[in-house]
Amino acid sequence: MRHKISGKQLCVKEDHRRAMLRNLAAGLFEHGQIETTLAKAKAVQPFVEKLITIAKRRSLSSRRLLRSRINDRAIHAWVADPNVKEDRKRSDFWDLPKESDIEFNRYGELRKAPRLIEHLMSKVAPMYADRAGGYTRIVKLGKHRLGDATDLVLLQLVGKESGSNVSGRRSTRRATADRRTAFAAKVRKGFAAKPAASAAAASEESGT
Repeated sequence: MRHKISGKQLCVKEDHRRAMLRNLAAGLFEHGQIETTLAKAKAVQPFVEKLITIAKRRSLSSRRLLRSRINDRAIHAWVADPNVKEDRKRSDFWDLPKESDIEFNRYGELRKAPRLIEHLMSKVAPMYADRAGGYTRIVKLGKHRLGDATDLVLLQLVGKESGSNVSGRRSTRRATADRRTAFAAKVRKGFAAKPAASAAAASEESGT
């Protein structure tokens, strides 16, 4: 019997599940979106939204509470990592820090980088100052994981996304829609000019 058992168990131990949810939440805050399974996305979604609600208070007690619930790790270190390819050093969600803000020592170990808790309180939480909830959304990708064929989804922060960016590259949906709107306006303008030109030609013919 499930007495006093709440939430999704995900078929793992308690410590493993807690660490997994913390890592998923940290990845979501850092990148703006993550690809994961449907079960994990539904499990981490309420955890993420509670963290954002706490971060909106912007107080010392809320900072300490966030530190107790999520690891305050260094983020965006891949921007200055020489092992990461240049075409992958981009983000369509956040304005990434400069490479000068990230330092490595002579052994290649990370020395200085932005911190997760400060990023959560200064960039993520202010986006939802006028929003009472619903900070995330789940987009079904229509593909399955190899091995167990479970559904894969995209968990995103609601805000500055430009559509379902499934491929990992910059989405062109808005740019395409703008081009179509401009083309339609041009066509309508051309159709409106044709009757005026024909009327002017008819008046000239009648005058002669």
